[in-house]
Amino acid sequence: MELRHLYTFKVVAEVKGFTKAAETLSYAQSSVTAQIQALEEELGTKLFDRLGKKVILTAAGEKLLPYALRMFELHDAAIQELTMDNIPAGTITIGAPESLAAFRLPAIIREYTRRYPHVKIILRPGVCWELRSFARSGELDVVFLLEPETQEHDLHIETLVMEKMAIIAPPDHPLALLPAITAADIQEETMLHTEPGCSYRTLFEKYLSSFGVFPGTDLEFWSIEAIKNCVMSGLGLSFLPLITVEKEIAEGKLRALQWNDEPCRVATQMAYHKKKWLSPALQEFLKLVEQHAQTWNEKSRQV
Repeated sequence: MELRHLYTFKVVAEVKGFTKAAETLSYAQSSVTAQIQALEEELGTKLFDRLGKKVILTAAGEKLLPYALRMFELHDAAIQELTMDNIPAGTITIGAPESLAAFRLPAIIREYTRRYPHVKIILRPGVCWELRSFARSGELDVVFLLEPETQEHDLHIETLVMEKMAIIAPPDHPLALLPAITAADIQEETMLHTEPGCSYRTLFEKYLSSFGVFPGTDLEFWSIEAIKNCVMSGLGLSFLPLITVEKEIAEGKLRALQWNDEPCRVATQMAYHKKKWLSPALQEFLKLVEQHAQTWNEKSRQV
């Protein structure tokens, strides 16, 4: 099996489409199709089912994927071991929910790529349960989670910082005038949420229901930026990590309502498979994350 064919197979599996894979790889779509066909002929089995525009792995494809990922890992390991100066190189694949991808990781990635220009970083957004699955399968080298502290038998999970949460409102909202609010104050309010499956949304809903509180209307949005803009326009309130709204609060565009957020705090955590080979590139990335986490914790204690 040619490594480039396996890599094309991996990308098609990740993006679930031949056209999108061609765009990702900067190939002609016919080249992607030809490589997959060559791999299928060599193995004597179909690797993908084509359901309209969507492409999904067959049972054989599901079996092949972890072997392909392991081969790439061994390939990178061999290069690192045989490089005399052992300068970090290769690719690191990272997964993170939107809030961390936008507000925690950019500074880390910017510093890392400046230090190690020979390392390519691929950042994939996702929800936490999905990211844990990708860490287990080896599809992602390291993932970042935003959820209550947890441990898994097959994953190394490190808590980096406990995140403060904010209930945000427009500055002229009646609740913004109160010295503090309780769960009961939200009973009739419209709440703007991220999609179902977000761990901090689930935690907040459980918190409210424990007081018998069920907000009047729930609206779901596709992004944190969309939620912030809609709150600023007076559409409703929202519950978000403080890091995602600090700028707007400082500018007076949003108001963080005063409340006891302790029961609803979540942790920013870093996770990877316990059996994963940590390349020099990945080791340096993990070290840099831990250095930034020290700064996060110092700032959090000051807020």
